[in-house]
Amino acid sequence: MSGAPCFYGTRLPVSSLFENLEDGVSIDEWLGAFPSVTREKAIAVLEYARNRMLEPVA
Repeated sequence: MSGAPCFYGTRLPVSSLFENLEDGVSIDEWLGAFPSVTREKAIAVLEYARNRMLEPVA
């Protein structure tokens, strides 16, 4: 995937989760479309992004 971060064990880019959420797709709909990604993995990505956004900028 040209170096794009992907969900572990898949070729599905993490960005697809954010793009779909931005387009109004619910996480349940997204998970239904990509059964190779568990809810736990999707939530972990969202939590990681949130935590990175909350880190102070140096």
